[in-house]
Amino acid sequence: MAHFLFLLVRSMSPDMNQNQLVELVTPTIESLGLELWALEYQTFRNRGLLRIFIEASDGVTLEHCEKVSREVSALLDADDPFAGPFTLEVSSPGLDRSLSQSSHFQRCAGSEIKVKLRSAYEGRKNFQGLLVGLDGDEVVLRVGEEEYLFPLDLIEKAAVVPSFDNKSK
Repeated sequence: MAHFLFLLVRSMSPDMNQNQLVELVTPTIESLGLELWALEYQTFRNRGLLRIFIEASDGVTLEHCEKVSREVSALLDADDPFAGPFTLEVSSPGLDRSLSQSSHFQRCAGSEIKVKLRSAYEGRKNFQGLLVGLDGDEVVLRVGEEEYLFPLDLIEKAAVVPSFDNKSK
């Protein structure tokens, strides 16, 4: 189950790009023994929304979200990276976690995933199958009896398909 913590943060000055935000918050998150899974920043009606998704080896708890929120909020107050007011959300990536980095695809090998491509391949953009792993910079996806290799930069969106199979052994 995903845990969320919402925090409204005061107005700030000039906007940073997403890569700079990742570089800014990663050391703080790692110092808490956690991993930054993903980060999203969006603006809507002159208000920003910063979403931080964290991962923990033993699962993300509400306490993890609270600690990250507190520490990152203090960091953002000191660094002042935004031009206006924004909301900070901290949560786990969830069971249907998005996959965007090569490390995500490596860690989720063996899972069923959905993939949306930036451009059509064999007349389709959407695929669902077993994530075999990575071959260099290509995602290996088994759909039925066929294997597809998709370059990472061709993938617009990818996410794990949660499995709720409760068969007893």
